[in-house]
Amino acid sequence: MSIALIVGLGNPGPKYQMTRHNAGFWFLDQLAASFRRDAKFHGEVCRSDYWLLKPHTFMNHSGQSVAALANYYKIPVEQILVVHDDLDFPVGTVRLKQGGGDGRHNGLKSIIAHLGSKQFLRLRIGIGHPGSSHQVTHYVLGSPSRDEQIEIERAMTVAIEVLPSIVAGELNKAMQVLHSE
Repeated sequence: MSIALIVGLGNPGPKYQMTRHNAGFWFLDQLAASFRRDAKFHGEVCRSDYWLLKPHTFMNHSGQSVAALANYYKIPVEQILVVHDDLDFPVGTVRLKQGGGDGRHNGLKSIIAHLGSKQFLRLRIGIGHPGSSHQVTHYVLGSPSRDEQIEIERAMTVAIEVLPSIVAGELNKAMQVLHSE
């Protein structure tokens, strides 16, 4: 099934712009030069062959924004791709996954709750783990080092190269490239 909506997760505002938690926003910024604010969808949107959405509800309430756009345009859950940071992968790793749990990610938790389904696609951008669960909040809301940023950008470049396959629903083809990196 083809993709009709790509959501990049992050937190709005200059305070969070360069934090690891905004990897989803960074990815969408690579896909489009300009977004417009749309209060109806609680975020910034851009339309090309598919919708791009950057929720402005803050991470923990991302589902409100995603559900607003998906419900308005009657986009099935299976046609949604959510791009987000992932602590479970080393910096610069990128993985594609269909469905699954929230992985202790509050943005995913909110989306699952608002959509009533886990069956959306996820493009998971590895940001590494600080080592201790007590440091996670500070870590995801911190900026990556210069070397980490380079690795994240390299991973995003690879993901953008296979995005046409993902959008077309050719998930196995995309996974072969992404998961061999």
